[in-house]
Amino acid sequence: MKICFVKRQAFQGLVLLCIGFILIAAPPSCRGTTLQDSTDRVVDLKDFDKFLEDHASILPDLKRDPSLITNPEYLEQHPDLKTFLAAHPHLQASFISALAERHCDKPAPEIYDKVSPAVVFIYATSINPYQIANRVEHVVGSGFIFDSSGLILTNSHVAFGRQSIEVTLDDGTSVPAQLVGADPIFDLAVLRIAKPSQGDLPVASLGDSNRLRVGEDALAIGNPLGLEQTLTRGSVSAINRVLPPTFFAFQEPLIQIDTPINPGNSGGPLLNSCGEVVGITTAVVPDAQSIGFAIPINLAKAAIPALMSQGRIVRPWLGFHGQFIDNTLRDLLKIPLARGFLVEVVEPGSPAQQANLQGGELELNISGRDFLVGGDIITRINGTHLTSADKVIEALKVVRVGSNINMTVFRQGKYVNVAYTLPERPLLPGDLPAEGAAALITGQGVRRKLPVLLPDKSRR
Repeated sequence: MKICFVKRQAFQGLVLLCIGFILIAAPPSCRGTTLQDSTDRVVDLKDFDKFLEDHASILPDLKRDPSLITNPEYLEQHPDLKTFLAAHPHLQASFISALAERHCDKPAPEIYDKVSPAVVFIYATSINPYQIANRVEHVVGSGFIFDSSGLILTNSHVAFGRQSIEVTLDDGTSVPAQLVGADPIFDLAVLRIAKPSQGDLPVASLGDSNRLRVGEDALAIGNPLGLEQTLTRGSVSAINRVLPPTFFAFQEPLIQIDTPINPGNSGGPLLNSCGEVVGITTAVVPDAQSIGFAIPINLAKAAIPALMSQGRIVRPWLGFHGQFIDNTLRDLLKIPLARGFLVEVVEPGSPAQQANLQGGELELNISGRDFLVGGDIITRINGTHLTSADKVIEALKVVRVGSNINMTVFRQGKYVNVAYTLPERPLLPGDLPAEGAAALITGQGVRRKLPVLLPDKSRR
């Protein structure tokens, strides 16, 4: 799986908040989400998808035989479908085409033949100037071409901080690659290679991870353990898997899969039954059997513009971590606590520290849930009362670099005001795992793995 290692700090506690916050615009819609009829009227295909979601018994029939959508007898048996189509009188043929595209069931060999030419092998070299022995390190990983101009998506840990990056294409050609942008927190990176003098580069089609359903086939192509392209097959085990505890600001809704993934698969594509990329393999639970995770491709699509234009994702730096607490903890401990966001850790040198925000001192474990109590409890942020975890997320979604944050804080039985201006969040020590080791991303046992490490001068 993530033979890559996407760094993700792990602090104990439920739903932690590393407040250095990422705000990416909502992911772009999947390609082909609209259709245009003969009168140039644009119809949102999502209406049709929503209809199929609400009529689950119809979808298997249409997947088996899309032409049923024009069968009068079938439509008489399903009056809701007939009514829907009557509202879109010129779109039956388009719906059939869209249905075949969106609900396809291509065989694995066909998907491999289609996508594997766009999957690349990545060989990178880094130097640790602070290490006396074994200063030079070589890593390998995977990636895939998503734009014919030579743009490649992979994991940040494969490419970020490397002194040289070499990409081997499917035909065996090796070319140097340039790092365009990387985000170690989401473990995403964009590379660029030169276009060939003749012909075009093969490109993998990006799908829509929002359409994934539990139980769908999930195929991964990559270079496990440095071996040439390998396909593994499994299924989607869960979607929108936010691993607890994670920082509110970095809640990344991962795709859980049972598809076998190994070191070297880092940055490789996760494919649906249409042969579209719906994720980027990124993490595993090492002590479990076939529990892996992939970054949703919609998250990557939302991050690409920032990586291309700025080389990074810009986040405001709040500088504290913690978790939401409600009346249950107060009633259990029988001590004066306010409902709100419990500040457990204040980052050194952060604006929160400069504003004298206070972190916790006393560690408690209640029913397997860890708390670091004794610090400030934030009850309001920029006018929003923090009455639930959702309210915390709502308040943080609007903060930006350069904006002011005004907080009402419960401290030692009194309410005080804390305010400061938000700078850009820098890369922090916990954002990158130690070289040569796996870093915990959240919870015990869940790890983002490093790429395959190779001895000096060794190659594929």
